[in-house]
Amino acid sequence: MLKLEHVSKSFDNLRALVDESWQLDEGQILGLIGQNGAGKSTTFKLILNFIETDSGQITWNQKPIDNQTMNMIGFLPEERGLYPDVKVGNQIMYFAELHGRSKAEIKPKLQDWMDRFDVKGSLNDKVKKLSKGNQQKVQLITALIHEPKLIILDEPFSGLDPVNAQILLDIIVEQKEKGAAIIYSSHDMNNVSSIADKIVMLNRGHVVLNGQTNQVRQSFGRTRVYLESPLTAAELSAIEGVEKVEKFAGGLQISLSDPKVGEQIFKLATKNGYITAFDQQPPTLDQIFRMKIGSDAIKEAESEGLTHE
Repeated sequence: MLKLEHVSKSFDNLRALVDESWQLDEGQILGLIGQNGAGKSTTFKLILNFIETDSGQITWNQKPIDNQTMNMIGFLPEERGLYPDVKVGNQIMYFAELHGRSKAEIKPKLQDWMDRFDVKGSLNDKVKKLSKGNQQKVQLITALIHEPKLIILDEPFSGLDPVNAQILLDIIVEQKEKGAAIIYSSHDMNNVSSIADKIVMLNRGHVVLNGQTNQVRQSFGRTRVYLESPLTAAELSAIEGVEKVEKFAGGLQISLSDPKVGEQIFKLATKNGYITAFDQQPPTLDQIFRMKIGSDAIKEAESEGLTHE
């Protein structure tokens, strides 16, 4: 179990993290979300002992993280760091040995990992010969091949197309099923909501949301309705409790001030019989992100490509 208790960190006059507390159990996936500067990378650096906390403590299985514990951690940094003139196989072996694994233990697994990630290239190719996407997959292999108990992935989906992103999602879930605790940051809220058991949302160093992903969403109420029916936006906007009506994916997306208004909309939409779609859900993680982070930070995030419609 990874546990952060009242962790704070400042750099000169910048308060990077303020009283951050959460825990992640073995066999769980945690999505760490927030705009740039929210404290995600600082959190990772503290867990990995790259920097020290000002206050609070971080433990793995109730003990401080030391050099021995580091051998059980797999880390993918946001800024990739492969050696371009080293052969792929030698590169992976090198990182595995840094984590205490022997060549005899790792060598038989190399091709299997290459196949699982569908790397286009051979173990004898120099890294620079591979495309950027395949280089990224090799770096992911270096983070996972020693079968870590704690996996930390900083923007692992960056640069991956949808097919390769799905390959990575499947492997992350596979590692979870083997008992690993996994924490990753992502700017793609769809990836977070699809596999994360828990989410922690940071805003300017503060934890603004922390909990089970589904429970967090449900706590905001079923205030979003997607509707395909003869009703017009004007008719829906006239209903008390409807805050906003927008065109979306061939239908209308309706924001409610009270989930109970959904029943009224459903009755009105179906008064003449069958309609093609009515779906009442809690806000998406992206919508919650927008609500919790605030308009100024949202503009900043959008300028950096961090949010999605």
